[in-house]
Amino acid sequence: MSTTDTASFTPPPRVLATPLALEWIKTLSDKHGPLMFHQSGGCCDGSAPMCYVQGEFKVGERDVWLGDIGGFPVYIGWLQFEYWQHTQLIIDVVPGRGASFSLEIPEGIRFLTRSRVFTDEESLALDAAGPAPRGAHHGV
Repeated sequence: MSTTDTASFTPPPRVLATPLALEWIKTLSDKHGPLMFHQSGGCCDGSAPMCYVQGEFKVGERDVWLGDIGGFPVYIGWLQFEYWQHTQLIIDVVPGRGASFSLEIPEGIRFLTRSRVFTDEESLALDAAGPAPRGAHHGV
């Protein structure tokens, strides 16, 4: 693909969710209201996606907005983004109980991040689209 072709190539989403994760996001939002996610860079549950009620986690000015899943924003710390910017994050659900403060923990499941490396064409399209937005979006 030539550079001129990338202008017509739609950049891929930086974050997706599996159908099962989307079901749980709906269940949790029905129970708790609007949600948000922050891709953790470590601590309690390793590098797990943490699910919060919107406003219960302060998004920093340098945090990167990856996109929305299930209608709710997903952020990642800027330093973590530097490592993962070449991958599409796929939020999934697995049985079990994580060791975090994420909303799904009492439900006996936990969110998990899977990933895949962007193709060369996808990377070019993302580069052409400009830098990923930083700071809070959607009123979070």
